Amino acid sequence: MSAHPYRRPRAVVVAAVLQLLTIVPFLTGTFVVLVHGPGARAAAQAEIVRQGLPADLLARHGIDFGGSDTLAIVLVVILVALAALNLAGRRAGQILSWIFQPVLVVMGVVIIPAQLFTARLLESSFKDSGDPLLARVDVAALVEAATNVMPGWLPAANVAKLALTTVGSLAVIVLLALPASRAYFRGTRTPIGNG
Repeated sequence: MSAHPYRRPRAVVVAAVLQLLTIVPFLTGTFVVLVHGPGARAAAQAEIVRQGLPADLLARHGIDFGGSDTLAIVLVVILVALAALNLAGRRAGQILSWIFQPVLVVMGVVIIPAQLFTARLLESSFKDSGDPLLARVDVAALVEAATNVMPGWLPAANVAKLALTTVGSLAVIVLLALPASRAYFRGTRTPIGNG
């Protein structure tokens, strides 16, 4: 006899799997920041110097090609906790997923495309900065210098992150709203022995 006398609805399992899959690109991004971030930062600074601009120009404007992994780690912890709560049939997991997944969708729509289209966004930002030195930066060369230090699979990981944070999050919301999922979280569960 199973230690868990109730059958988990497939929708809840799929939702939790999507939440766990979403952490993969965040973990790979954290790995990239830790391993390749300092090299990307140095390459960007060297490119700025090569262009005849002050070495501290990017730092003065808060531009760091090394990135930060703090937000990614927080998101990973939240997603793991939500998946565990959902698999355990805790109503809090369902409710918190309904709150958190839309936030993740917004982040996916706003933040992740910035990672995919860095050159365009930086070029526009540099021109609008009001700093004549920043406006002189050859942004394409700058981004290329920093990108060349990064692993070749990083763009694919960013596309996966975009898909999972947007479409995946929307799927989680829908899956946890299905009647079988709602019954599971209310405690109206189907015993494993019953069809």
